[in-house]
Amino acid sequence: MNSDPTRGGIPERGAEPPSYLREGTTVRSWLTTTDHKRIGILYALAITFFFALGAVAAALIRAELVTPSGDFLTNDEYNQAFTLHGIVMVWFFLVPSIPATLGNFLLPMMIGAKDVAFPRLNLMSWYVFMAGGLLALFAILAGGVDTGWTFYTPFSTLYSNSHVLLAALGVFVVGFSSIATGVNFIATVHLLRARGMTWMRLPLFVWAMYTTSLVMVLATPVLAMSLLLVVAERAFGLPIFDPRSGGDPLLFQHLFWFYSHPAVYIMVLPAFGVVSEIITCEARRRIFGYQFMVYAMVVIAVIGFMVWGHHMFVSGQSAFASMVFSFLSFVIAVPSAIKVFNWTGTLYRGQIRFSAPMLYALGFIGLFTIGGLTGLFLASVPLDVHLTDTYFVVAHFHYIMVGGSVSAFFGGLHFWWPKITGRLYSERLAQFAAISMFFGFNFTFFPQFIMGTMGMPRRYHDYPPEFQPWHVMSSVGALVLGFGYLWPIFYLGWSLFRGERAPANPHGATGLEWQTRSPPPKDNFDRLLVVDQEPYLYHPKESTPDEVEQAHAKQKP
Repeated sequence: MNSDPTRGGIPERGAEPPSYLREGTTVRSWLTTTDHKRIGILYALAITFFFALGAVAAALIRAELVTPSGDFLTNDEYNQAFTLHGIVMVWFFLVPSIPATLGNFLLPMMIGAKDVAFPRLNLMSWYVFMAGGLLALFAILAGGVDTGWTFYTPFSTLYSNSHVLLAALGVFVVGFSSIATGVNFIATVHLLRARGMTWMRLPLFVWAMYTTSLVMVLATPVLAMSLLLVVAERAFGLPIFDPRSGGDPLLFQHLFWFYSHPAVYIMVLPAFGVVSEIITCEARRRIFGYQFMVYAMVVIAVIGFMVWGHHMFVSGQSAFASMVFSFLSFVIAVPSAIKVFNWTGTLYRGQIRFSAPMLYALGFIGLFTIGGLTGLFLASVPLDVHLTDTYFVVAHFHYIMVGGSVSAFFGGLHFWWPKITGRLYSERLAQFAAISMFFGFNFTFFPQFIMGTMGMPRRYHDYPPEFQPWHVMSSVGALVLGFGYLWPIFYLGWSLFRGERAPANPHGATGLEWQTRSPPPKDNFDRLLVVDQEPYLYHPKESTPDEVEQAHAKQKP
């Protein structure tokens, strides 16, 4: 990391000042903490475990797909492998990744607060998350689950012989953690902003957390009720989704996607906030079109509830409904495009520094743009009929969820790492990891777009030989991608013990979180903060005396 005085200066030598990391070092002090920063780290440790587990399942899938015929996994085992990968990655990594970790750590500091509005509720949300995650993990590892991460009926209620009930209950329990986090963030933003922190002075990351929290609070109960109905029919035989008893299997799809499409924005909206913070800082320019960025996030959160039916074009819903959902799916692309244009406008004529966080942010823009454009193909009813349940959908989903959200998560982790730990990492190693992740991801998933257009169905491990070159390319790319994910563990772990001490503001950023020590004290700030200016007021580099004199001369009448 750069220790240029313009970006925060060199940290003072001597003993480390008191910080939240030194307020008790026992396991009990961590497990009973109500400090939002420590809870964010507890979440980070938990989702890292689940991410590693999901990555192992992904490695099994890619290894199995190297050859056209099944080599070491049976049909049932392959179904269980991609179900494990999907359930763990979606429900226990992607959904909580940024809100529960970076959101928990940063949101109070960004608005000048000492903590979240309900610290005990915050700690309870972590315990609820762990309880649900371990319950689902027990179901997956003990007996396996083979329904896919969507739990589609009637397979999940009538025909699957796996531990669907326990897995569904685990996801149901985790939903309460999301709701608790959302309520806490909403209350914190409304009640605990620093003096002078008006709504239009909020950092875009805070706006992203706020809109995400609204979606979590409003949409998650629908998922909970859907899974409870699955449990009720599977455990007690209630005729809810079974068509033989008067039930409607499409009802589950409507309920599930009514939550799960807004859940896409639970994963993506926080990424928008992270990328906005990184780009405006590393370009040294005020964010282009701040108000449009805010309105775009609000519009995405609202319209996100109205487009669930584009997942069901071939399910049997009416042609009129499909036309409406198709139109709305094109509409929601507009505010997403606004954000890409505004980030591009921010970069224009900026003093860009290609740091590791900036590389992750630029990678996010590229991958999210590809994912968004391919989403328009799936929003078109005629094209979707051809592409549904093919690898085109797999590639699109991963470009948005994994390529986009995970790139933003890693970018945010590197950007705020000095603030979180008080240590600096190797910039060159981090840049290499960011580039490896970007190229590895494209080599893994771009061939799947081609396979999808050729008709390769997803969730098959025994496939026609003409698809093998593309699968081999995808599996080789997965090795590079896995390296990009694994490498930060080493240099970030090294930085914890041997890294240089971080200054308060190594990036020269303008947010309130950078106006306190690194790592922060327990109560975040040593003084009362008052906000008296707009966000992101970055100034150009210092002018020479001749340039200043010329500027003054031009201003004279």
